[in-house]
Amino acid sequence: MSNHSHRAWVLIPFLTGELSGCGLYNTYEKCGLPGCAGDAKITADAVLQIKMCSFLEPNAIRVQTLDHVVYLNGAVASGLEIGTAESIVRQVPGVTGVVNSITLNER
Repeated sequence: MSNHSHRAWVLIPFLTGELSGCGLYNTYEKCGLPGCAGDAKITADAVLQIKMCSFLEPNAIRVQTLDHVVYLNGAVASGLEIGTAESIVRQVPGVTGVVNSITLNER
C-alpha cells in the first residue's frame, strides 16, 4: 500500500466525523500510520462480543479503536442497547476507555 493510501485509511474516521482531529493526530504521532499495537485486536474482540449479545443488532453499531480507546457509533432502538454495548466493550481486554456516540433511532 502506498504512503498516500495509509493516510487515507487514517483519515476516514476523522472525515466521517467519528473521531476528533486532536485525538486522531495524537494517535498518529504516538503510533504512526498503522495505528497502535493491539487496536485491531481490540476492535475485533469488541465486535465479536457485541455480536454475541442476542438483543443487540451488530450491524447498527460501528466500532473503532485508537490508542486502546474504543469509539462506538450508530443508532439503536433503545437506551438499554446503548448502555449494554458500552458495558460489553468496557470488559474487552486492553480497552482503556470508551467514547459512546450511539444514538436512538427516530422511528
